[in-house]
Order: sequence, then structure tokens, then C-alpha cells
Amino acid sequence: MEQGWPDGPRDPYTQHQVTVAIRRLPSGEGLDYPSYMSAGAAGCDLAAAVTSTVELAPGERALLPTGFAVALPPGFEAQIRPRSGLALRHGLTTLNSPGTIDSDYRGEVHVLLVNLGQERVRIERGERIAQMVVAPVARAMWRPVAELPETGRGAGGFGHTGR
Repeated sequence: MEQGWPDGPRDPYTQHQVTVAIRRLPSGEGLDYPSYMSAGAAGCDLAAAVTSTVELAPGERALLPTGFAVALPPGFEAQIRPRSGLALRHGLTTLNSPGTIDSDYRGEVHVLLVNLGQERVRIERGERIAQMVVAPVARAMWRPVAELPETGRGAGGFGHTGR
């Protein structure tokens, strides 16, 4: 028996599963649900539910539909993040990154893409455009104090550790 688990070893990729209700919208007909592309993937890929090809010029941004809505359980959020390959090859990334889908939002999930590259980029229906990570949320309880505890870093901020 593996240490730490009373009933034996667990699959490390499924030990922290959460069930999320998902509803396909008419714009998402024929598209895959969000999917994990490898056993160890933290994010599931999201497909563009566009009705026609979208072309982004350098510096241009667009809000692209995914064709689904979700109901995240209380205490969870979904983060919308860029896909590394699109960022490397084309300069495509997500604005407001990571975008947050709150547990009480029930509208269509969208991806806000921007082209930071130097060439126009075409996005076709069903193309994987971003990834979504479902994560637990901690809510802060604020405790006002007169002074904060000292640390070695102190108030050192942007660039304080050098290059």
C-alpha cells in the first residue's frame, strides 16, 4: 500500500478531479468539448466556435466564442490562458490573461485573443485557440493591522533582484 492513501495508490492525474457541468450552445454544434491533450496537461484546449474564418492583423484583437457555457462549483474558477505553440509560432496570446470565469457566471465562455506577431493570422472554426485551467479559489478575510511583519525582501518590487 502506498504511503498516504488508506486504500492504495492513486492515479496522480485524477486525484484532484472536480465535476463541472457544461452546456453546448448552438454555435458549438459539431465541435469537441474542452479536452486535455495529454495525461499530465493542466489545461484543456478550447476550440474557436466562429461561423467564418477570423483574420487578425498585427496588433488586432478579437473576442472569439467557444460554443459552450459552464457551471463551476462554488469555490472554483476557470482560467483562460494562451496556448504556447500559438504564442511562439504566431504571436497570438490572450488579453486579460489569465481571464477568469467565476463560479456564478453562466454565459458563453469567450477567448480574447490578440495578435502580437508581425503577420496576419487566420483562425478557422474548430481550431484550438486557448486553454482553460479549473482551479480552487481562496477567499481572503482582510485583517487591518498598523504594521506588517518584516521580511528580507521588504518592499522590493519590480526588478529589485536584478537581471
